[in-house]
Amino acid sequence: MTRSVLADLDAVLSIARHGSFRAAALELGMSTTAMSNVIGKLEQRLGIRLFNRTTRSVSLTEAGQSFVERVGPAMTDIHDAMLAAQSLQATPSGTLHINTFASAAREVIVPLVLSFLRRHPQVHIDLVTEGRLVDIVAGGFDIGIRPADLVPSDMIAISLGLPRRHVVVASPDFLRSHGRPNVPADLYRFRCIRARLPNHAMFRWRFEKEGTALQIDVQGAITLDEPSLVRIAAQNGIGLGYVMEADVREDISAGRLVSVLDDWTPPLAPLCLYYPGRKNPPAAFSAFIQAAREFASSNS
Repeated sequence: MTRSVLADLDAVLSIARHGSFRAAALELGMSTTAMSNVIGKLEQRLGIRLFNRTTRSVSLTEAGQSFVERVGPAMTDIHDAMLAAQSLQATPSGTLHINTFASAAREVIVPLVLSFLRRHPQVHIDLVTEGRLVDIVAGGFDIGIRPADLVPSDMIAISLGLPRRHVVVASPDFLRSHGRPNVPADLYRFRCIRARLPNHAMFRWRFEKEGTALQIDVQGAITLDEPSLVRIAAQNGIGLGYVMEADVREDISAGRLVSVLDDWTPPLAPLCLYYPGRKNPPAAFSAFIQAAREFASSNS
């Protein structure tokens, strides 16, 4: 069986799993047009129609359903055999697909991901950041990185041991001109830098102290949807910003930013790397998991 036939069959199974050409194309790193061409050519070779396609939906035909039911288990066996062979590699290689969100990616990119790539130059890492929580198995990812309280219970998890919390920051000049908030309710009197979530909802600043939890819908002159822009705006005296401490730690140390309300921003759930149990994982996967365990040990 040629590699192109395997890829064609993977395309069929992906479309059947997602019910969407676009989602399957994203999973397999193809354009939607290329995916459609692959299926069209395969249907020509087989002499059957595998999918019913409309502008709104995709579904298996009766012949397609029968085809998938027979091909699916065979493809699982083939991929298991390939993974078993890859697990015996002396030198890790291949691609690892990792899903996380932006702030977590910034926390682990240098100490874990780039450090791993320097040690294993034949491995390629495809790192996807998303604001929403995704099913890494359905999405075709090998590994996910999320806060511990968002890791599905059926996954194997490794706590990375990184201290995490939000901080409220402003430039020294801003605080000299406007003063400091002493409690979260004071924020209503200050100009703040608002943030928008990936779902377009406004982000409320969260605080907690001695069992009292608050959410503040701040007001200000600008609304941003990227934490790095909030940091820049705060450095330039536009207002108070609410960001991950890891993103501004160097700014605070250098005096470019000052944190306030520290007693109202307790630690957050630690980041965890997680993955489903799997037989005969590729050498690249095993090497990355080992690197994550070493990284976690160094932070414990």
